[in-house]
Amino acid sequence: VQLVESGGGLVQPGGSLSLSCAASGINVEYYAISWFRQAPGKERERVACFSNSEWGTMYPDSVKGRFSISRDKSKSMAYLDMYNLKPEDTAVYYCAAAPGLGRVCEYAAEDDYRHWGQGTQVTVTS
Repeated sequence: VQLVESGGGLVQPGGSLSLSCAASGINVEYYAISWFRQAPGKERERVACFSNSEWGTMYPDSVKGRFSISRDKSKSMAYLDMYNLKPEDTAVYYCAAAPGLGRVCEYAAEDDYRHWGQGTQVTVTS
């Protein structure tokens, strides 16, 4: 099983960036896919979660309205589109997968995420 993130980089405040997560060895249809981030000196936080389409997505208030997660199960890909980026969005972003169907996003803790990518750096600075 492998999750590989891509798309990180340097962007100015107010800019946009899209991250991709390529999954292999799992059927993403049976997993909740989430994006986490970790800034230096801070705890890792979940910024987006995608359960199977019936149950939708979840975002914390810090990114709601600015981040959008999507999944293409035919390509085993997940995406995180980020808009109106702020310096406080600077972090390493990780893709992770938690097995299960239904409202996984509502109850899954970090320990429930069985597979993790290596992370991609996002830096928001002028």
